[in-house]
Amino acid sequence: VKRKYIWIDIFHNDIIIRSMKNENIPAEVKSKSLKEARDEINDILTKLESKEVDLAGSLDDYKRLIQLNRHIDLLFKKKVKEISSITKKMKKND
Repeated sequence: VKRKYIWIDIFHNDIIIRSMKNENIPAEVKSKSLKEARDEINDILTKLESKEVDLAGSLDDYKRLIQLNRHIDLLFKKKVKEISSITKKMKKND
């Protein structure tokens, strides 16, 4: 019975993760710099690692982590495109 409960919990989290991947990133998250997003992630992780964690609040924190992570991922992808574009231009000029 306990395994079934754990599986349901894992399945539930998987649904949350999948739905969050398709969710738009809120504007206030998009406006954060890489450092600001990283700092907030560290704050949330510290809070989640504490002994006095509220389960309902943890779910909200977890969703926030996913949004911040997606934002950072998009920032990195944008930088990679910029660097790739500059590299291509430099190769053409050689």
